[in-house]
Amino acid sequence: MTTETPSLDALRAELAALQLNTFNYDFAWKLGSLIRLRAAAQALPVAIEIRHGADVVFASLLPGATIDNFGWTRRKCAVVHRFHRSSLQVRLEAELKGYDFNAKFGLPVSDFVASGGGFPLIIRGGTLIGSVGVSGLPDVEDHNLITLCLKEMLTG
Repeated sequence: MTTETPSLDALRAELAALQLNTFNYDFAWKLGSLIRLRAAAQALPVAIEIRHGADVVFASLLPGATIDNFGWTRRKCAVVHRFHRSSLQVRLEAELKGYDFNAKFGLPVSDFVASGGGFPLIIRGGTLIGSVGVSGLPDVEDHNLITLCLKEMLTG
């Protein structure tokens, strides 16, 4: 898994490429289980959360992660739901334009964080159906763990 920060263009292309044909709770379970399997195989201390709308439909905490990591997944998913983009893309946009994300949008830091590791689940055609959140690694690695597993599910 690469730790290099992707460009905004690469993140936009990735978002377009990772749209879903369908979503149901079986898909959420399979995606969450795949992320968990990959993380466990590498002894990664992460929390994993998948949401359908605002409802949590999959959650798992691996050894080394703490319950606080779910606070991070919740706040990353809140960014995804608000902006329909990955939380990494939102962070990079704020950095590029030189603004404080929470201050610019009047969002409380207790509820929203622009940090990689939140990714939208979008049905082909543009409807946001849910989100995936991972926390416990550097934010680019959290993001990459999600997208690697999504790519595998959508192409495999």
